[in-house]
Amino acid sequence: MAISTAAIGPIASHHHIRWHRLAGPPRRAAVAVAAARKAIEGVSDELNAVAAENLDFAPARRRVRAAFADVQRRLDHFLFKMAPTGIQMEERYKINSKGMEIFWKSWLPKPGTTTKAALFFCHGYGDTCTFFFEGIAKRIADAGYAVFAMDYPGFGLSQGLHGYIPSFDGMVDQVIEQYAAIRATKEVRDLQHFLLGQSMGGAVALKVHLKQPEVWDGVLLVAPMCKIAEEVTPPGPILKALSLMSYVLPEAKLFPLKDIGDLAFRDPEKRKLAEFNVISYADQMRLRTAVELTKATRDIESQLEKVCAPLLILHGAADKVTDPNVSKFLYAKASTKDKTLKLYAEGYHSILEGEPDERISSVINDIVSWLDSHTGIY
Repeated sequence: MAISTAAIGPIASHHHIRWHRLAGPPRRAAVAVAAARKAIEGVSDELNAVAAENLDFAPARRRVRAAFADVQRRLDHFLFKMAPTGIQMEERYKINSKGMEIFWKSWLPKPGTTTKAALFFCHGYGDTCTFFFEGIAKRIADAGYAVFAMDYPGFGLSQGLHGYIPSFDGMVDQVIEQYAAIRATKEVRDLQHFLLGQSMGGAVALKVHLKQPEVWDGVLLVAPMCKIAEEVTPPGPILKALSLMSYVLPEAKLFPLKDIGDLAFRDPEKRKLAEFNVISYADQMRLRTAVELTKATRDIESQLEKVCAPLLILHGAADKVTDPNVSKFLYAKASTKDKTLKLYAEGYHSILEGEPDERISSVINDIVSWLDSHTGIY
């Protein structure tokens, strides 16, 4: 199936499912709920019990994240161990125009450091705006950039049914709204503004840019999901059937997914640490979500020539989750003359999290170098 290889962020682990009807007020349809998560190695039974909670709704996800905060900080990963100190961080919740409580976080350069520009992050489907991105954001902030990230509705710490995208365009509009509010703040309103999107977040970033072509000073994409290869796309009748079913069982976890963690992380030890991002969505894909991702990639593919902002595309050459050939296709089709494509030899999907330390550092340095060259501040 197309989505099994095209729509996953850096962190994904999928399990068998069972069926029941949710308690509480009547719902439109029965919903599949995941079996308990596989136990995380090296974690107490108490914490594993916490991680196995039903994370459908934000209060539970926030409790679980708080319970794992100390454990996560002590993980033996380059992004955590080598993170710069002194970065100014803030976490906030904001009610948007849809009445959704959205979580966002900022990482600002050390006090007394000139802020060169602002970078706004769009995370992947099996990811959140915290955890691994914390270490990435701190390194970019240490280079002089104000970094902002949000969890989409239904993901991470934001309100909404876990892993559910009722409308991809609607989700993109909520990203636009949140980031417009941040861009208007006095700290960054007079700076250049850049978008960084990873995996599915690459599709989000591209859609944001296509809706706001004059707003952004550059778009940076890491292993972006911007086209689904025909050889892995379900036949037309199946897609039509799934689309029709999504109106009846939109929240049902019916779309089959493989555990692609080993395909995403080249370093097996880092793959194990991905399990500690306990609030990432790690279950069968909800039906409407699958249909929306398919529609979104088709829409983006039809508009690639409209990509007009300065463009940086970074992709692992051995990525089996999102095809590096698709990044080549994007590079060829984008109308901007200011575009750069870099493929990393032997690199898997999660080039910012799952590669050897030297590779991760080089990818982050490539991001910073590109930003420096486009701000004129070194």
